[in-house]
Amino acid sequence: MEYGSTAEVVNEVAERDWGDDEERALRLWIALARCYSTMSREVATRVTDYGLTTPQFGVLEALHHLGPLPLGELADKLLVTGGNITYVMDRLAEQGLVERIRSREDRRVVLACLTEEGRELVADVFPDHTAFVKRRMGALSADEQETLRDLLKKLGKALD
Repeated sequence: MEYGSTAEVVNEVAERDWGDDEERALRLWIALARCYSTMSREVATRVTDYGLTTPQFGVLEALHHLGPLPLGELADKLLVTGGNITYVMDRLAEQGLVERIRSREDRRVVLACLTEEGRELVADVFPDHTAFVKRRMGALSADEQETLRDLLKKLGKALD
């Protein structure tokens, strides 16, 4: 499509009607969102090499490091809904990697547990995963990584 004059093309930039504090906060949010998005894509691509989705890997990793967990607690730790945990658990159970076991203390509680095959898979792939994450975080020194972690925890707690 051709335009006869620039007056026919509306290309106005909105006036900035916020202050420096708001601008700084907006830029931080954008940087944080872009960084998270990039890292999430890279991790998702990486875990597909293990034949898993990111949520599936998260479940296996959590159970590997924390042991059997009630499904609700697992959902909370992974910041997902109960429905999502049910779906992910169903797929992992079909692969023989997890099982659901009723709690002996409270029969209403269903625990998510790794099977032997699930334990072996996580034990096999987790060293590669940690090395991958370490390489991706290598742009920051050890001290910078600790500082950023502390700052993000502080911000997360303030938002909660």
